[in-house]
Amino acid sequence: MAQAPATEPSAPLVYVRDTPTETLPPPVYARGALAWFRENFFSDILSSVLTVAAIAFLVWVLPGLVRFLFLDAVWSAKDGGPCRVVGAGACWAFIAQKWQYFMYASYPIDERWRVDTTLIVGALLVVWLLWPGLPRKGLGGLLFFIAYPIFGCILLVGWPAIGLPFADTSLWGGVFVTLLIATVGIVFSLPAGVLLALGRRSRMPIVKFLSVVFIEFVRGVPFITVLFMANTMLPLFVPPYLTPDRLLRPLIGVALFSAAYMAEEVRGGLQAIPKGQYEGAMAVGLNYWRMMRLIILPQALTLVIPGIVNNFIGLFKDTTLVAIVGIFDFLAAVEAQSHDPVWNGPSVLTTGYIFAAAFYFVFCFGMSRYSLYMERKLAAGKKR
Repeated sequence: MAQAPATEPSAPLVYVRDTPTETLPPPVYARGALAWFRENFFSDILSSVLTVAAIAFLVWVLPGLVRFLFLDAVWSAKDGGPCRVVGAGACWAFIAQKWQYFMYASYPIDERWRVDTTLIVGALLVVWLLWPGLPRKGLGGLLFFIAYPIFGCILLVGWPAIGLPFADTSLWGGVFVTLLIATVGIVFSLPAGVLLALGRRSRMPIVKFLSVVFIEFVRGVPFITVLFMANTMLPLFVPPYLTPDRLLRPLIGVALFSAAYMAEEVRGGLQAIPKGQYEGAMAVGLNYWRMMRLIILPQALTLVIPGIVNNFIGLFKDTTLVAIVGIFDFLAAVEAQSHDPVWNGPSVLTTGYIFAAAFYFVFCFGMSRYSLYMERKLAAGKKR
């Protein structure tokens, strides 16, 4: 009897979808503002505790601060009478009335246009150099580092031959002196620090020894000591007719002190450059100075941008210490005017300090933000 052929097992049923499925949204805690808030403020127990503590502190402090600075503040007054009323807040009228003195101190009133012109020209040149999209940076650097100091010195000090009367530096003070000291320190400390860093890494024993001695000596003494030495001892090393001006002495001290710290920042960047960069530069026939200018220093300075800007910020804040040697900077001007009997009041000095803190914060925060911007811009080609 013939046997029926075995039947093959039936193939499994297969369903092929011919339309796409609906896209599901991501979890609510993985997107948007809620996810960012959770990740940054409540990512773990410690972060949550600190967030709650910070919120509690703000709730405790912020209402009184807002009331003092804005709601109860005295915005307009001819003298300090309204500021002496019990319960009065910040005396912003004092800032408004004394702003001219804070800006120029005792600089001759009829000649203050010279200060304004110098500051405006300097600001335009700084924008030219720091704005990445503007052309001809070489010309801008030449004007800022060579022409502008000569122009500013003639304009601020005066030159009777061209109709500019002398303005004694003992009358200088306020914001423009603070900006002057900071600018001189920043402009001269970076190139001097680069030279000192190269000298410390030099194979010439005398150059290396002198660089090491200078860097370690300056970094081993307080900034106030350097200011006192520049103010009292510098005139002893030059003839009387070449004695530096009373304002020039602390400017030299600030530049030298900052250069020593800048040298160590730059040296750290030089040591971070791989040896192959040096060997490659020498292989294509570059001499030492061209190798440093074209290959090594651009990379080294890029690596240490945070440290360089940190030194600049510290230098800007340290300008307040020049008051110890008799230079009337912005903070000294605020303190001096707060003792004016016409404006004497319990909140006047506090308001002056708050205003000074805001002034320094704006400049330091601006330098910090620009540093972060340049770091991101220069590191764009290295990101993967």
